[in-house]
Amino acid sequence: MSITMRSVHTAKDKVEVLDVERPVPGPKDALMRVRACGICGTDTFFLHLGGIPGADGTRSIPLGHEPAGEIIELGAEVKGLKVGDRVVVNPQGVSSGIIGCGGAHGAMSQYLLLDDCEVGRTVAVFPDTVPFDVASLNEPMAVARHCVNRSAANPDDTVVVFGAGPIGLGATIWLKLRGVRHVVVADVIPERLETALAVGADAVIDSRTENVTERLTELHGQAANALGQPRPGTDIYIDAAGAPAVFNTTVDSAKWGAKLVMVAVQKKSDQIDLGGMLRSELTLIASQGYPTEIFEVTPELVEHHETFAKLISHRIPFSDVDTAFDLALTPGAAEKIVVTFDEEDTE
Repeated sequence: MSITMRSVHTAKDKVEVLDVERPVPGPKDALMRVRACGICGTDTFFLHLGGIPGADGTRSIPLGHEPAGEIIELGAEVKGLKVGDRVVVNPQGVSSGIIGCGGAHGAMSQYLLLDDCEVGRTVAVFPDTVPFDVASLNEPMAVARHCVNRSAANPDDTVVVFGAGPIGLGATIWLKLRGVRHVVVADVIPERLETALAVGADAVIDSRTENVTERLTELHGQAANALGQPRPGTDIYIDAAGAPAVFNTTVDSAKWGAKLVMVAVQKKSDQIDLGGMLRSELTLIASQGYPTEIFEVTPELVEHHETFAKLISHRIPFSDVDTAFDLALTPGAAEKIVVTFDEEDTE
């Protein structure tokens, strides 16, 4: 007789919690008891679609790609792990498709199969000094780290981060740990700006009520674009918001040789001022995912876990997962939601 578990799947603008068969690991696999899993904007994107569109229509998928948990079963051929190890996961490190993003398995489940499991590719072990909810930030913090790596920011640079969501705040933490001398965070939600200061931002801008260009000039001094027109002395602009206003503000503000790193998901637009980019020789750098960073961040996440913990605005038990996703689907209602799984949730 098969054993079942509860797993969160997509429906249209909501989730369905289904009873599905609990996976059984093969000789190269591991089974993880999920103890925490973050909710990401990608999850809500799939919910708006109702799943993943395909030739035969939209199909429902299991959700969740930001898990932390503990190993409870191991295949005979898995090396470097033992039952009881606490692990974070690379959603792209399994052979059955990206976890929670169209693959066979989702991490917003009581248990998660890690097929073809390999330490350093599929999982990394972390110590019990770090709570599971904070460890679940490993994947989004790898996204933020790649963005900072793409920026090539150095200690002498001045930076502004647009968007004080988890990726923008994560980028802020990484920038300060990198030794960048001045980091400003801009957002329209005061509570998020308070969090930005709490995690180490040197200054914040409420872009709803303040003139961003004027404030950046006050904070970073005055420079000029290629035509000699006055511009803020900001070296690097990071777009972690994805709003057209951010791109336009950057083009209007950029000094000669400034860089714009685009990590937020962008919508198609025909409003990009290419002439403005030319006048500043603005370099546009795209940042996608985490080609190498998924486990590079883990030791520093462990070391600085109390700072990263400040990014979590809501910890909601799996028994109330519907509420967690309702919050996630409501713009501005939450910063970072982590669903937690108690022992009774995984029995």
